[in-house]
Amino acid sequence: MADKKKERDQYFEERSGTDKAHFHAVPHEDKGWAVKKEGEDKPVFTTDSKSKAADEANRLAKEAGTIAIIHSEHGKIEEQNNYEK
Repeated sequence: MADKKKERDQYFEERSGTDKAHFHAVPHEDKGWAVKKEGEDKPVFTTDSKSKAADEANRLAKEAGTIAIIHSEHGKIEEQNNYEK
């Protein structure tokens, strides 16, 4: 199990802060919902609506040619939209 976590962490580390970083629509304690780019702590967008967060994650991912990942209220992945070129 430790090997899988190490592989996952390596995968995210390689993408974070690059053009390949994905955009995640996630629950946010301050504003309701946020869009975060992998490797960045500060949200790029916050809103009180999950659908607005999902729309913005998709827009940013499409513009960047990467993937939008939409999470549930509990943090589980519900949807992935691939815009890679």
